[in-house]
Formats: sequence, structure tokens, C-alpha cells
Amino acid sequence: MSGILQPGTGILQPGKMIDFDGTISEIVKKDPRTAEVFKKYKLSYCCSGNIPLKSACTANGIDYLVLTEELRISTRNLILSENLPFGEWKIDFLIDLISNIHHTYIYQYIPPLSQRLESFTVGHRDKYPELITVVEIFTKITDLLIVHNRHEDEIIFPYIKQIYYAFKRKEPYGNLFVRTLRKPLHMIEQEHLQIKKLLDSLKLATKDFTPPDNACVNYLVLYKEMEEVYDNLAQHMFLEDDFLFPKAIDIERKLLQF
Repeated sequence: MSGILQPGTGILQPGKMIDFDGTISEIVKKDPRTAEVFKKYKLSYCCSGNIPLKSACTANGIDYLVLTEELRISTRNLILSENLPFGEWKIDFLIDLISNIHHTYIYQYIPPLSQRLESFTVGHRDKYPELITVVEIFTKITDLLIVHNRHEDEIIFPYIKQIYYAFKRKEPYGNLFVRTLRKPLHMIEQEHLQIKKLLDSLKLATKDFTPPDNACVNYLVLYKEMEEVYDNLAQHMFLEDDFLFPKAIDIERKLLQF
């Protein structure tokens, strides 16, 4: 989760200063991204996480220096500046960026998060009844995203690259490749609108990803992860709607003039 592209200065920033003298729960509360590291080492960070980090390492035979370095790495931020010239980026680069960064993130992180959210809610629905609605919304987002992005990766993106290379090489038969993006892109546009509505509903249901005062650490982590999903998808769709797809439609138009 430490490598998500977000608006900012366009650099890899160092991780936050973490107080390693605190308890595991305190560390996760300050930066929920550290939860993934503790899961890896099978160290509880919720109800039984009120134990100093060094003591937990000693009790479980874990190298304290190795663990703390992984915690530092987990809190680094890969930041993509809003001032970068997105409009000047070549189509194949845009596609590779979206596919390798945003789509990979969706495939690898969102389904497991959806499962953890559902599992947590099943065991805590009496204490946190608001999560029932949150699970319903996030499950819809997950299911839609997986189908949506596979369609882009398997059909839309290869087609856009094909017409881009034909245009770039000025192939006289390039117009034969054109199968007009108008209809498939209209469908993509409708799906983006649906995703955005679901994201707005998620933000409303979670009160802008603000957990209640009685939230446990697991609850805090889930909300932070959903907020990260929200931010990632906002940039993902921004790159497609404002740059990639308009460029592709323009290339189609020019190829038809060959």
C-alpha cells in the first residue's frame, strides 16, 4: 500500500517518523499502513496489541531492526504531481501506467480488502451496524471494478495501442484498424459514472472515512484502506477520462482521414 500514486510533488517521500517505543496498537493508529507489516509477522495490533514493539519482537523471536525497517518502508509515499504534463504523455505510456499501477492495485488489493471488511462486519455488526451498508457498497464497487478493468486490459487498451502505432507509422491501411471507440467508450463512461456514484455513497456512509469514537484499531485500518482506494480510483479515472480516451478518439478520427 505504500506505493500508491497520489497528487503531490512527484517524488518518493520517506516514511513518517514512527515512535518505535510505543505499543503495536499505537503505531498502527498513527499510520494504518503499518498493519500490513504486523500481519506478515503475525503480530496482533488490535485488542491484544497493547504491548511495546520491542517486547513483542523479543517474545516472538523477530529481528527488531528488520521489522522496524519494514515499517519505515511501508509508510513511504510515492507521489504523482498534479502539475505533470499528462496531456503530453504518449498513449502507450499512459496505458502502461494505468495498467501496471492502477489496475494492478485494483486486482491485488481491493478484493482482499473487500473480504476483510465483510469478515470484520460479520463479527462486529451489533457493535458497528453502520458497516452493513458500507460492506454492501464496497462489494458492489469491487465486483464492478474487476469486470470493468479486465475489459479495459483485454479489449480496450490493446485496441488503442493498435490504432496508435498505426497512426504513428502513418500506415496507409491504418483506417482498417478503426472499429470506432464511440460505443465501447460510451459503455466505459457509463461504468465510470456508476463507480463514481458508488464512491460518493461510500464516502457518505463512512462520514468521509471518519471512524466512530469507539472504533477499534481494525476498524481504523479498514477505513484508512478504503480512503486510499477512493483516492486511487479518483486519479485512475482522471487519467482515462481527461487524457487517454480523448487522445484515442482523436487518433481514430485522424486514421479515418488516411
